[in-house]
Amino acid sequence: MSPNLPDVVLWSIPAFVLLTVLEIVSVRIHPDEDAAGYEVKDAATSIGMGLGSLVFDFLWKIPIVAIYTAVYELTPLRVPVLWWTIPLMLLAQDFFYYWSHREHHVIRILWACHVVHHSSRKFNLSTALRQPWTTLTVWPFYVPLIALGVHPAAVAFCSSVSLVYQFWIHTERIDKLPRPFEFVLNTPSHHRVHHASQGGYLDRNFGGILIVWDRLFRSFVPEVERPVFGLTKNIDTYNPLRVATHEYAAIARDLRAATSWRERGGRVFGGPGWQPGPVRAARADETGTGTGAAPEKAAEGAA
Repeated sequence: MSPNLPDVVLWSIPAFVLLTVLEIVSVRIHPDEDAAGYEVKDAATSIGMGLGSLVFDFLWKIPIVAIYTAVYELTPLRVPVLWWTIPLMLLAQDFFYYWSHREHHVIRILWACHVVHHSSRKFNLSTALRQPWTTLTVWPFYVPLIALGVHPAAVAFCSSVSLVYQFWIHTERIDKLPRPFEFVLNTPSHHRVHHASQGGYLDRNFGGILIVWDRLFRSFVPEVERPVFGLTKNIDTYNPLRVATHEYAAIARDLRAATSWRERGGRVFGGPGWQPGPVRAARADETGTGTGAAPEKAAEGAA
């Protein structure tokens, strides 16, 4: 029997709206010239992407629920949904979220989904709503939880809690928190690093609720210099359809131009900056390293 768990995202929508309005008012009353701030078209695109994601997530949910249900019925394990098991489920979900998030930055076909969330050059609460429409790439990372006996509804609940938590960390209006919080939790300071496009900040701070995974697996970088938000190569569009699909289109162009199956595989499953061997060698000669410099994320770039 499915556990009776609340839809925390639905219940949080009024808070999302209220906090966004308060942030806009705060920016107007006390502007920060160095902050990215708000732009009407950008915020409208982010909100539009968020609304679109609700529709597409509902469609993707049909095959995902079918797969999760099949795995859950096949496993002999069962984790009861009790007051003391829910925190453990949240901890486990946060662990698998970290690896899902990290892999969505380093495998290009997964990055094509996640790049949507990084495509704004602003960083505010509306940016949190800029969600992808192709989240079908996320479900495999949570199969281990289902196989361990966690009910699919409980996994969905934990994922929703993580999503709601991450809303408030998309802001420049909150400075660093006291050190104990900064050490354990993902905070606005840590997440600003994650959305930055400077080389030293790229592909860092993947945590959802907790930042301890980044510290443990050496992907943590503290906020030192003010971040520059967006992609290393920005797409300069407010068209939601293009925002949602531009990296898939770039992959398709690269596949048409590819001259070998090895190159085709690299263009899809390599890093977002993957290049064929001769190109890497040429770049190595130019830099004088002899080993090849790490390329920037290709096509539309990365944050």
